Amino acid sequence: MPAAVAADTSTPSPHQTYENAPDLRRELHQVLALEAERDGRQARSVTGPPADATVVERAWLLRRAALMDRMALNDPSPGPVGAAVQTGEQLVLHDRLHPHLVAGPNQPDAIGPDFSHRSYVRQEYTAWTVAGCPGT
Repeated sequence: MPAAVAADTSTPSPHQTYENAPDLRRELHQVLALEAERDGRQARSVTGPPADATVVERAWLLRRAALMDRMALNDPSPGPVGAAVQTGEQLVLHDRLHPHLVAGPNQPDAIGPDFSHRSYVRQEYTAWTVAGCPGT
């Protein structure tokens, strides 16, 4: 019987995760633009071959969750923290359906008792940036 593989619970710190992220205002505008493309309110700017819709959806979910996490780090009041928890959960729900898109070492439910999923968001944002930001 094979031995169980332990989860890697060493997620990057918020500082490590977001040190090279765009400033909050710029990222907010980019996430809103992606949402407008996603919802059909704005035409997608095509600069290359068509992107996989699931990968694009995940990139939007990830960037939105990371943006909300960053906003909650700046203002830990209930509103921003609640938004970070909600968007983190939406990313987790997506990744449970599409585990092949998980870029970090852990699947969504493998990172300890962080029920807000913010550590998972940081793991995935870090892995996503290292991979060259696929889906954007």
